[in-house]
Amino acid sequence: MSVRPFIRLHADDNLAVAARSVPAGVVIGVDAASNLQTAETIEMGHKVALRPIAQGQPIRKFGQTIGFAKSDILAGGWIHTHNVDAGMLSLDYAFCSDIPAPPTPITGRTFQGYRRHDGRAATRNYVGIVSTVNCSAHTSKLVAQKFKKELLEAFPNVDGVVPLTHKGGCAMQYGGKDHQQLTRTLAGFARHPNIGAYIVIGLGCETAQASFLMDNGGLVQLNEKKDIFGNGPLVMNIQEQGGVAKTVARATDMIREMLPEANKAQRVAIPVSEIILGVECGGSDGNSGTTANPALGYCSDLLVAHGGTSVLSETPEIYGGEHLLTRRAINRQVADKLLERIQWWIDYTAKFGERIDINPSVGNKKGGLTTIYEKSLGAIAKGGTTALRAVYEYSELITEKGFVIMDTPGYDPASVTGLVAGGCNVVCFTTGRGSVFGCKPVPTMKIATNTPMYNRMVDDMDINAGTILDGATIEEVGREIFEDVIAVASGKPTKSEAQGIGDEEFYPWTWGPVT
Repeated sequence: MSVRPFIRLHADDNLAVAARSVPAGVVIGVDAASNLQTAETIEMGHKVALRPIAQGQPIRKFGQTIGFAKSDILAGGWIHTHNVDAGMLSLDYAFCSDIPAPPTPITGRTFQGYRRHDGRAATRNYVGIVSTVNCSAHTSKLVAQKFKKELLEAFPNVDGVVPLTHKGGCAMQYGGKDHQQLTRTLAGFARHPNIGAYIVIGLGCETAQASFLMDNGGLVQLNEKKDIFGNGPLVMNIQEQGGVAKTVARATDMIREMLPEANKAQRVAIPVSEIILGVECGGSDGNSGTTANPALGYCSDLLVAHGGTSVLSETPEIYGGEHLLTRRAINRQVADKLLERIQWWIDYTAKFGERIDINPSVGNKKGGLTTIYEKSLGAIAKGGTTALRAVYEYSELITEKGFVIMDTPGYDPASVTGLVAGGCNVVCFTTGRGSVFGCKPVPTMKIATNTPMYNRMVDDMDINAGTILDGATIEEVGREIFEDVIAVASGKPTKSEAQGIGDEEFYPWTWGPVT
């Protein structure tokens, strides 16, 4: 099937998006009666003007303004950073004016997951090593290295031993906001349903004390098992143990004692309504908002219809499109919470002499994205079309069903870390440039926005949404993603899992000063 050279996404758009690289002199072919030709080469994912656009006039994509012409743009000309400025938008929030009706409920679908003793649903079964501070990170990794694949073959129901290490944990205010957020994140991973058992390793003198984590993260009562010496909870500090080697030896013995019990977990039928899907995009391109993101949005709508939860993230990549979400908010409180988080990011970036619209990245621009407004309008498509029911703080426990938002940064590892800490048990990650990402203990599905990248990186991509450019429908690809979410939740390895990716992507976000 031949690829259409250009796609116009909305009748009000004054541009079209290239579905492939198109040389100069090619008929754009968006309108049957138009003989308009490209004035220059337009690369895949980049934009072409469908009519003359005068300096200062809005550039429109998705039926929305994504920027303003810095100079006159000829019909058939390339639209990109050289002739577009983001400018300032005047948005009509129209609070709660377009709340969608609830989707028709769909019942009966299940996935094969692990049912924990407290009723929560898991998609994987890991043993976790929670490192409270960077100073205990290497020790935690040494412990995990003791449990290679060969050793774990005796425990087929255990997916692995994952060290949750990071670069922080000290030089911050004790009990302050950063400390509380780190505690919430570490505790969210420790008590995540996909962690069947865990130990905590600290240094001993850090700000992020293990005792603070246990007491304030609600872990003491959750971690019921005692260690091999009859003590509990399963916490140790390197300084108290007598150094790294002794800590590694003791922690290794403790995990060996845990493995037989962790291996008793068995997959059982669990309603699809208990899937909490984190939706993320990274290494985006100009076709992200055309193919993968709206297809994932269709999957999100299907999941919500089944009673599940879809979680949109990356607040800086909602900026410029938030007015479309405030319309869908179930009440003014939810809408106001979203705008409060947007304003927080505006103020936060200003403290460092920056603007929230410094995005897109270098790779995004090479892929055709021009302004943050364009990127955001495409990114929010991942959330589908149902009502916005809640807005959560970073790594806050997700309890609401349906479509919700978590406030996270646009940096992928930090964002997905927050989603997982909040309870997401599957992640779908769209990419146009080719991000390679995993985040143990939760499986991450990679969805390619275009076929050339999918073919080039087939060992890393789970789904090719680029088929939409070849004539497949958003609904067809969205349903394919949905079915794969169920399969992955049931144990099907993702491409990143097959390569062992996910040990290094744990990245708790901290935003305050380091002292």
